[in-house]
Amino acid sequence: MKRGKLAALCVAGGFAAAAAAHPSLDNPRAEAGSSYRAAIRITHGCAGSPVREVIVQIPEGVRGAKPMPKTGWTLKIEKARLAQPYESHGRRIEEDVVRVRWSGRLESAHFDEFVLLAGLPQAPGKLYWKVSQVCEQGRIDWFEVPQAGKTAADLKEPAAVLEVLPAARVGHAEHRH
Repeated sequence: MKRGKLAALCVAGGFAAAAAAHPSLDNPRAEAGSSYRAAIRITHGCAGSPVREVIVQIPEGVRGAKPMPKTGWTLKIEKARLAQPYESHGRRIEEDVVRVRWSGRLESAHFDEFVLLAGLPQAPGKLYWKVSQVCEQGRIDWFEVPQAGKTAADLKEPAAVLEVLPAARVGHAEHRH
């Protein structure tokens, strides 16, 4: 009987910890130069107030972001002119997505994921995905990036982080799409 109560408390504690968490990526690691599916998980509102807007700033170097529409949410894509245009599928790209905005309603007691596809830079390193939660009452800007010697755990409102790993060598029998 004691073991069952302890298990129930651990499960409840796990849900409480998740409810206090910052936005996160479902896959925090990806290969340089690959196509990446970013699912940004929002686990709570603003001090109990429902979320009415989720805004994701696309990290510099991430290309061709394509957000997934969500039933019941309005989607807006913001583009900006690039300092350095690039080629993609035989076309010169001079502007690209810099911000994606989903507007709808997410009760604070629920969680959801906001998904987009994008191309990652060729260089390994960390990419910080800055996310704003605009609620019916309040707003949280998850923009903080750790300084040298610090981690996201040291921050009050950390940006979601993606570790871009060196690209693996692909043999002749394999290739990427």
